[in-house]
Amino acid sequence: MFALAMIDYARYDRVRAVVFRDDRLRLLDQRRLPFEEVFIDCEDADAVAQAIADLAVRGAPAIGIAAAWAVVLAAGALGEVSAAQARVSLVPVLDRLNAARPTAVNLAWALARMRGVLAEAGDDWRARVRAEAESIEREDLAANRRMGAQGAALIAPGSGVLTHCNTGSLATAGFGTALGVIRAGVALGRIARVFATETRPWMQGARLTVWELQQDGIDATLIADSAAAHLMGTGQVQWVIVGADRITAQGDVANKIGTLQLAIAARHFGVKFMVVAPWSTVDMATRSGADIPIEERDPAELLTSGGRRTVAEGVRALNPVFDVTPAALIDAIVTERGVLRAPFDAALRAAAASA
Repeated sequence: MFALAMIDYARYDRVRAVVFRDDRLRLLDQRRLPFEEVFIDCEDADAVAQAIADLAVRGAPAIGIAAAWAVVLAAGALGEVSAAQARVSLVPVLDRLNAARPTAVNLAWALARMRGVLAEAGDDWRARVRAEAESIEREDLAANRRMGAQGAALIAPGSGVLTHCNTGSLATAGFGTALGVIRAGVALGRIARVFATETRPWMQGARLTVWELQQDGIDATLIADSAAAHLMGTGQVQWVIVGADRITAQGDVANKIGTLQLAIAARHFGVKFMVVAPWSTVDMATRSGADIPIEERDPAELLTSGGRRTVAEGVRALNPVFDVTPAALIDAIVTERGVLRAPFDAALRAAAASA
């Protein structure tokens, strides 16, 4: 694709959040950004599972990549055992990692790949496991760059875009999904204005997205979540571009809480809505959004700010982490297999068959 060669990746892809080096996994602790760049050194799979559960590492592709490397760490801790023994010993490790975040399908997808390699490996099982983790990471980066160019091609020059949560290099192997489209769009001169929601309650947009774009010299304007509809109504936004944690067989999309209301507002104001995610996020075994488990986190995340309670004692809170956007509100789903349009059930089946 011509656009790939026109993007200066050294300029627009500087951040790495998941790094495997010297037989340990280094995770950029995203809870500490933007004011501190602190890495967590994980020497075993339990530490990785905890980092995933605690949101130290986050973003569906990055979670899957981290989990794959966690299996490599667990394999290294087994010592000299046969492939058959390894398959048995690693079952609880795989199960523990799979339970760390239930909604992001990339986690289960990556672990299924690691299981598949283990099932077929012989005496070279340890090398095969490591090679598979390397492949998962390498493929994700290549997919993100391809999706970035494909998504940017849909955007008219001079457009304004709005994104939600963080879908960049911090959430992937590099470049990003929705943020990859924005990076490519800026690099190719198609995007003139970038807006990012703060994304409460963990503030991934405020803490991570605008910081990450700043590293690449991309000017982005932060808005309150509740200002999105107003911004669309003023004509400053032509596309809403988001990632996904799971895409169902009919095209319903689970993503960070708040995505659904953006899609509803976009449809009302005639703003286009794009979902960008690698094929590993597509779950053809799940028919519709009604079948997706929606994770809920500690209500205390809504009751406090910076460790201080901001709500009166006795007040209760509900804290779902994801919502589901129906396929009917989506204009395009971009994966490395191409740009998909409605009817999404047929488009997804065709893309699945193209593998």
